[in-house]
Parts: sequence; C-alpha cells; structure tokens
Amino acid sequence: MNEKVAVYRKEHFNAAHRLHNNAFDEATNEKVFGKCNNPNFHGHNYELIVKITGVPDAQTGFVIDLKELSEIIRANVLARFDHKNLNLDVEEFKNLNPTAENIAIIIYKILRPLIKSDFDLQVRLYETERNFVEYPA
Repeated sequence: MNEKVAVYRKEHFNAAHRLHNNAFDEATNEKVFGKCNNPNFHGHNYELIVKITGVPDAQTGFVIDLKELSEIIRANVLARFDHKNLNLDVEEFKNLNPTAENIAIIIYKILRPLIKSDFDLQVRLYETERNFVEYPA
C-alpha cells in the first residue's frame, strides 16, 4: 500500500512579544501594529498543530510515532519559546518581527531537519482562538 495519511500533534505554549519595525517612526508603528506595539510587550496562549503526511510504516502502521513527534516539538520548540519573550529571548527574532507568520516559519525551519525528508510537514499556529496561520501555505 502506498497511501498517504496525515497525522497531527497539538501542543501549547505561552509567549510574549512586541510587533515593531525599527525602520518605522513611533506613529507608524502605532498605526500599523496598534496594541501589539506595546513597548512593554503582550502575551498569547499559542496553540501549535504540527501536521505530518506520509505513508504508514508496514510494520507499525504509524506514519510517525506521535509520542516521538511530541518529544521533538517539546525539546526543540517549546523549550525555546514557552514562557519566553520572543523579541528578547529567542535568537531568531532578534532581527525578525515575531508575527504569527514569522513564528510559524521559524518553527517549520526548526522542525524540518528533524522530520524524515519523505514526510510532508506543515505548521499551523493559533495566536488567538480566531486568528491562525499555516506554513507552508
């Protein structure tokens, strides 16, 4: 059988950030980013869904062991992002605006080398209950 199946792992982390562009003046930052430009930062309860698509293993029936996937996410994403200030504590955001879009891209780049290359990987990140992004689109 050569049928692909998608499996999903949902994780959660809390993080603070500030949306800000140093090339903008304060008025432009306020206009573009609104409350998200608060100089004292603000936080979100992020929901992360990692989707792996592949052919189930003939012996186990798994695309990927979801316990193993959870450990990969916890060790490489949650350990770096959970209860952190993304602007100040996460190297990738020192010069990159930590928008939901950019966070999803960074998470993908962290995970991609850790997941077998014959599996497709997609990251869905909920910043709020109603706002979420997916990468790749």
